[in-house]
Amino acid sequence: MESVPELVEAWTKGWVVSRGAAAPVAEPWGWTIDVGQVKQVSRHVLPEPDEASVRKLVEATTAPGTWLKLFAEGDTVRPWLGPGWQSDEPGFLMTLPLAPAPAEVPAGYTLTRWTTGGVLRVLVRTEAGHFAARGQIAPTGATAVADQIETSPEHRRRGLGGLVMRTLQSGAHATGATTGVLVATPDGQALYASLGWTTHSPMASLYFAPTDPASSAA
Repeated sequence: MESVPELVEAWTKGWVVSRGAAAPVAEPWGWTIDVGQVKQVSRHVLPEPDEASVRKLVEATTAPGTWLKLFAEGDTVRPWLGPGWQSDEPGFLMTLPLAPAPAEVPAGYTLTRWTTGGVLRVLVRTEAGHFAARGQIAPTGATAVADQIETSPEHRRRGLGGLVMRTLQSGAHATGATTGVLVATPDGQALYASLGWTTHSPMASLYFAPTDPASSAA
């Protein structure tokens, strides 16, 4: 599995398991996913976006909370959009060959892990029980998608992000998964690269939030 479309498909399948979203619906250009949240009703995922497909989707979109996940540079795809489309933080599609990755819990912290619905979750807290870091990973056969990795600002630069990721990687490997897949934020990309993850593609993330004429007139 080396092509961007194959990796995006694996990421899409794992993401819906991780988030409890509806199964992806195949489209000629990629997949549509019903997410069912107020701020994200649905999303369209395009591994190889082209202008005609994106413009057609944009023209057909009327519901706020519709998202586009376009695996291309933001500067390339933004001219294809119409009024009401907003840019979110960009992402980066990354992979890692999975293997056991021992990790030591730093002094002053505790680590808890559990699996629900096939999704492995990791929580790091202070000894007083305060939140410090978290993450989860969804194995779906040979691949496993890491998701919602977060470290509290006051606990950063203490190795907790690496602790979470190594614990998740080891747990996914134990299920039989051989490749980790994720979409990183710009800040997360540096951490994952330091842990051996490879970047394959940028991802432009956009959402439809048209201005309410009534509110703008106030």
